[in-house]
Amino acid sequence: MEVVELIPTHEIEGKVSELAARISQDYCSEELVLVGVLKGAFVFLADLMRKLTIPCECSLIGVSSYENGSMSSNRIRLTYNLTSPLEGKSVLIVEDIVDTGLTLNFVKRRLSLRHPKEIKVCALLDKPERRKADVDIDYLGFTIPDKFVVGYGLDYGEKYRHLPYIGYVEGL
Repeated sequence: MEVVELIPTHEIEGKVSELAARISQDYCSEELVLVGVLKGAFVFLADLMRKLTIPCECSLIGVSSYENGSMSSNRIRLTYNLTSPLEGKSVLIVEDIVDTGLTLNFVKRRLSLRHPKEIKVCALLDKPERRKADVDIDYLGFTIPDKFVVGYGLDYGEKYRHLPYIGYVEGL
């Protein structure tokens, strides 16, 4: 399969720096917990966290709606539950891509049960054409067309996560 570059590495790096600067400014006097959504967001989460100029905690939650393919099953399942306490803290969900919005809604509902002060969302990519659930994205990197994207942590059948850019798989 051929991968066509959609967002080059230097644009991703610039956008991550821009998002980190905004988040650092907005949370300069808050206790912030970043909650990365596994597996796709781990590269974005690591780069974003290193560029923040504020102290923060980091936690992970694993969810999946894909069953080794390119189409969402629309059934969200928890694959890894976070262990950090969130009560009274500001939580920033770090997501690789918001597609249907179903996964993000699932994660927000799970986290809200832990009584955080607030929950906001930082997503690298948004694909609004596929939306099935209303979601708010507080910090957004890029809006992309309805293509199946890979690279920078995103995969197709666990492949292509290693690419330093975001591309789409021709023919999917």
